[in-house]
Amino acid sequence: MALNVLVVDDSAVMRTMILRTLQMTQIPLGELYEAENGREGLEALAEHWIDLAIVDINMPVMDGEEMIERARATPETAGTPIVVVSTEGSETRISRIVQKGARFVHKPFTPEDLRDVITGLVGEVS
Repeated sequence: MALNVLVVDDSAVMRTMILRTLQMTQIPLGELYEAENGREGLEALAEHWIDLAIVDINMPVMDGEEMIERARATPETAGTPIVVVSTEGSETRISRIVQKGARFVHKPFTPEDLRDVITGLVGEVS
C-alpha cells in the first residue's frame, strides 16, 4: 500500500526537500500533494484521499497548529495521521501539538528520522 502524502509548508524549497527526503525513506509513496498554508492544506484534505499530512507550524494565512485543530474537528479528517516538521523550540507549543495527536520532527532531520516517525504513526508500509 502506497501512502498519499500532503506536504504543507509556506516555503517551496522546504516542500521540495521534504518530498525528496520522503523518497529517500523507501516508504512506498502514492500521490503527493502540496499546500502553502493551513487553509490550502485543509482544502487538500477535503478534496483528496490523504494517508499522511506533513505540516509546518509557522505559516501565513493559517498556521499549522490551527490547521491541525480544524482537521481534528472535522469527522472526515479527524483521524488523518499528521507529522509536524518545524524549527519550533517552544516546549509548550510542541506539547500542545502532540496533545492534538500529531507527531513532531525538528528541522533539520534525516530520512531515517522521518521514516521512523511515519512508521511509528502509520505502521510498516509495503
